[in-house]
Amino acid sequence: MLDKCIKLGGSVAGLLGRDTNRYASNGTQRIAYELQGATHRRRPWLILIHGMGFDRSGWDPVLSAMRRRFRLVLMDNRGTGRSGQPDGSFAVADMAGDVVAVLDAAGIGRAHVLGASLGGMVAQELAITRPERVSRLVLACTTPGWALGYPMPAASLRLIMATRGLPLEAARRRHTEHALSAQTMQQNPALVGRLMEVQGVRPVGQAVLSAQAMAGARYAGRLRHGRIQARTLVVHGSADTVVDPRNASLLAGRITGAQLVTFPGLGHLLFWEDPDGFAAVVTSFLLDTHDTSGHTSSSPSLDRRPRP
Repeated sequence: MLDKCIKLGGSVAGLLGRDTNRYASNGTQRIAYELQGATHRRRPWLILIHGMGFDRSGWDPVLSAMRRRFRLVLMDNRGTGRSGQPDGSFAVADMAGDVVAVLDAAGIGRAHVLGASLGGMVAQELAITRPERVSRLVLACTTPGWALGYPMPAASLRLIMATRGLPLEAARRRHTEHALSAQTMQQNPALVGRLMEVQGVRPVGQAVLSAQAMAGARYAGRLRHGRIQARTLVVHGSADTVVDPRNASLLAGRITGAQLVTFPGLGHLLFWEDPDGFAAVVTSFLLDTHDTSGHTSSSPSLDRRPRP
């Protein structure tokens, strides 16, 4: 079991059941979270918000690198991990409220925010509605939402239809494979098994998956991104077939001074496909002391190519 924990790159304490959980309340909703590296008081806080179908363990590949430079807040979105189950449907705005509740419970006034996919929509909403809580913002593999974003790629829509009625485990495997690029599937096919293991520790139920999907589908960033005050980095894989990569350019163009970094040949789960590269780009941006403006696409210093 210990070997498996190390292979997954995650917290041994977490997988062995040691209770590192804290809880925050947002109305009737109970949100589980944990703090890592809190004793390193000179390091900035970074809260990580995951996407559909994952709890905090979905960040495992990048945590080792992130812990060396930041104090981390890892949260389980409502209905995932050790958080409470939601009563019916919810919106991205509700999930942004969960993030505020976690920061309040942890006594953190302001933090860097990293959100991926659905978590990236939550991070946008947080930066738009509660700018005083966000130091710098990283938006990974996400979309500005309707009605001004690019819709879900046709391949994803076909997969959703094809997996209806399949057992949850079989459907999860199909969607996991789809979230990786063809290049990654060829070079690192074992990654699918690792992701299935992580998702299988505390699997997300179908009702929550449907509620998360509906929340993402209803999210409407509209033209509010101009209200984002935080310095922003937008990161996307060029071979993402879950969220159209063109959405990254839309986001970067709508957020004043945003920087865009594209990972050539990587898919939706780019932080699993190239965790070292992803962590390096995010860390460099968050710790950069220069006040730059404008955005750049795949700049030579930040353009990351996947490792074989």
